[in-house]
Amino acid sequence: MFKDSPIRDVVVRPVKRYTDHRGWLMELYRLDELAEEFHPQMAYVSQTLPGVARGPHEHAEQSDCFVFVGPGDFDLYLWDAREDSPTFNHRQKLTVGESDPRLVIVPPGVVHAYRNVSDQPGWVFNCPNRLYAGHGKKEPVDEIRHEDRPDKRFELD
Repeated sequence: MFKDSPIRDVVVRPVKRYTDHRGWLMELYRLDELAEEFHPQMAYVSQTLPGVARGPHEHAEQSDCFVFVGPGDFDLYLWDAREDSPTFNHRQKLTVGESDPRLVIVPPGVVHAYRNVSDQPGWVFNCPNRLYAGHGKKEPVDEIRHEDRPDKRFELD
């Protein structure tokens, strides 16, 4: 059903770890390295337990700017559901996190999910370009959830 390949408009970038005798530091994002359309409006961190998946879901207007730095690793799944995209019906799968720190920008219309494939809880930072539920949390949430769809079109393997 889906062709495995990179998806147009998805940005995948390494995150550099600066290590010294005190520990390490990673820049999650820099405004001068993100296209204006992806400039964050908020930020949050989530913890996902071993073996647990989040998603699949997509956004109509929001772009997510995920940063996977560890602890733990995740299998990240992306499906292009944009009918006007040259990579429509393509799927991209990446393993990201402690072993391969990455910033991944997921544009609107790209369905996404991730699963913690580690034996420890893992953290994911997200800096989306829209406020969750709008200003004052008074607007509809921009999220189309696919987890409970009977057709299981977006399957995590």
